[in-house]
Amino acid sequence: MAIDRWLLEQHQSGKHPPTLRFYTWSPPAISLGYHQRQYPEYWQHLTWQGQKLDLVQRPSGGRAVLHQGDLTYTVVTSGLPGSRLQVYEKICEFLIQGWRSLGVELHYGTTGRGYIHNPNCFGTATSADLVLPDGAKLIGSAQLRRGGTILQHGSIRLQPDAELFTQVFGAESFTNVELHQSLTVDKIIAALVTAASHCFDMQTELQPLSQSELEAILAHHIKSG
Repeated sequence: MAIDRWLLEQHQSGKHPPTLRFYTWSPPAISLGYHQRQYPEYWQHLTWQGQKLDLVQRPSGGRAVLHQGDLTYTVVTSGLPGSRLQVYEKICEFLIQGWRSLGVELHYGTTGRGYIHNPNCFGTATSADLVLPDGAKLIGSAQLRRGGTILQHGSIRLQPDAELFTQVFGAESFTNVELHQSLTVDKIIAALVTAASHCFDMQTELQPLSQSELEAILAHHIKSG
């Protein structure tokens, strides 16, 4: 997520084009919303398969997310008019179309502001989240604005471990996500990239970060963290 923050700042200063990014987590981690100051103390000591879970803070808001068995997406862009919710919907359209091409229909959640009392992002689904026909939340998203520049990122639940999820959020928190086994991470990313190209009317170019960029991100993270 330090990379997400760096991409936002680079785009804001005109040094980097709009970006669509996907990544997974190793080891698993819990990301906290930028304003989320309270969380259970035992989260600092959780382990899974012999590895300690990291606790990281997102540059965006929202509730805690367990990053295990999920795929994280990031969109950094600018020049989108409208309210925060309208911008959410413009960006989320590529997620809806991409998953539709894979045979999965998604729609927006309906939960109101009551979500702020739930520490678990996937415990509720607001109008900024995408849910399956059975009501299970598949994608939780959060957003950060810097002037006209926008960072939106989110977690796509693919194969969450029920035992770990319960260990973090409690026995009543886990809802199973039923996706076809043929939907691999690579297949999902390819479908979402294609959908983004259509929705945003853009050409995509694969551009891995250079060693110097990674060093700059690390130095910036240490300085600001």
